[in-house]
Amino acid sequence: MKKNRTNNPGHIVLTSHPPKDGKVPKIKWGAKTLEDRGPLIASMADRAASNVIGAYAGAYSVYRAVAVATGELDPLHVPDLHNTAPPAKIGPHPQWFDPDKIVSLDPWGHLVGEAFDEFRKKGLDVRPTIAVTKAHINIPEIHAAMAAGRLKPDGKVLKGNGDVRVTKAAIDPVWYLPGLAKRLEVDENDLRRSLFENSGGMFPELITRPDLKVFLPPIGGHTLYFMGDVETIHDTSVPLACRVHDECNGSDVFGSDICTCRPYLCHGIEICIETAQKGGCGLIVYNRKEGRALGEVTKFLVYNARKRQEGGDSAAKYFERTECVAGVQDMRFQELMPDIFHWLGVTKIDRFASMSNMKHDALAKHGIKIVERIPIPPELIPPDAAVEMEAKKAAGYFVPDPLQIKDEKGLRNTKGRGLDE
Repeated sequence: MKKNRTNNPGHIVLTSHPPKDGKVPKIKWGAKTLEDRGPLIASMADRAASNVIGAYAGAYSVYRAVAVATGELDPLHVPDLHNTAPPAKIGPHPQWFDPDKIVSLDPWGHLVGEAFDEFRKKGLDVRPTIAVTKAHINIPEIHAAMAAGRLKPDGKVLKGNGDVRVTKAAIDPVWYLPGLAKRLEVDENDLRRSLFENSGGMFPELITRPDLKVFLPPIGGHTLYFMGDVETIHDTSVPLACRVHDECNGSDVFGSDICTCRPYLCHGIEICIETAQKGGCGLIVYNRKEGRALGEVTKFLVYNARKRQEGGDSAAKYFERTECVAGVQDMRFQELMPDIFHWLGVTKIDRFASMSNMKHDALAKHGIKIVERIPIPPELIPPDAAVEMEAKKAAGYFVPDPLQIKDEKGLRNTKGRGLDE
C-alpha cells in the first residue's frame, strides 16, 4: 500500500465559491499604492485563502506538486525572504498605476517580500513573483568581439577576462484577466472559458469564480539582463540599447545553425555593452516562448517537414510548413511584450536590435519610441538559416534602406517593417 506522504485528508475542498469570512484582501489592479492594490495570494495550503487563480512559480508549480507528493517538500513550508530584496531600485513608475498599461506581470512583484510582511505574519501566503540580483555573464562571442577590436574592456561594464557586469531580473507571469482580454480584443468570459477548456480543465475557478480577476498561468516567464545603471533606464536622456529575444533553445544554447537566434542575441548583447560603456544602458529581454510559443516538439516536427518536402527546404513554403503542423504561424502575442518596458518606466529605445515588425509595432502602439532599428549583420547569418531569412524578408522583414542618411545626431531614420524573429 502506498504511503500518504503529505498527511492530507481524504477529501478535497473545491474553491468554486468565494469564502465567507472575508479575511483575504481584495485586489485593486492599477491602484495608486501597493497598500491600496493589495497582496496577490496564491495559498499553497489553503485555496480558500487565495485571491488569485493558479499557483506561484509558473511552470515550476507542477514540480512543486510532485515534490510534495513524494514527501520531499513540506506543503506548509513558507519561504524565508530575509535578505532577498532587490539590490537595485526599480519603480514605482507612472505606468504602474494604469490598469491598461501592465496586464501580464505584477509590477510590485519584486517588492512584496518586505511590504506585505504583516500579511505573512498573519499566515497569508504572499510571495514575490519577481526577483532581481547582480551577476556576471561570459560568452564566447564577447571574446571574439574583443579579439576583433569591436569591444574593449573598461573594467566597469566589461572586464579584461570577458566578464560582463549585469543586473538581472526573473519575472513570473501574472495575468490580470480583464486587462488581458481588453489588450487582445476578446471578451473576458470567452478568454476565461478558452483558458479553462484548453488547459484540460486544470483551473475551474476561471469559470466558477468571476470575482477572481488575476491568474498565475503555468507557463514560462521572462529573464532580463541590464548593463549599466538599471536605476536610470527610464531616463530618456540616457541612451538605451535593447534586444527583445524569444527563446530558441537549439540555437541559443546548442548553437544550431538553422536560424539566426543565437547570433542575433549575441549581437544584441554586444550593442548593449557598447551603449552602457558610453554612459547609457543596455537591456536584454529573454522570453520563454520556445518555437514562437508553439513548443519545441512542434518546432522539430516543422524542421522535418521543411527538410523532407518535395523540392527541399524553400523560402516560399517556410511559413506554410509551420501552419500545416501547428495550425498557426505564431502564438507569441507580442501585444503583451510592452509590459516589461512599462514595468521599467521605459518610453524610448535608442538602439533596437531587431528586424521584427511585430515587436516594433507592439512597442510603438504603446507609445514607446524606437529611434534606430539595427539589423543582424549579414556575416552573422549561418548558411543553413538563409532560407528562414529570405522567407522573412519576402514577408516584409525589416531591411534598412541603403539610401538612408543620418540625421544631425548620427541616428538613422529606420522606418520599415519586418516579420518576427
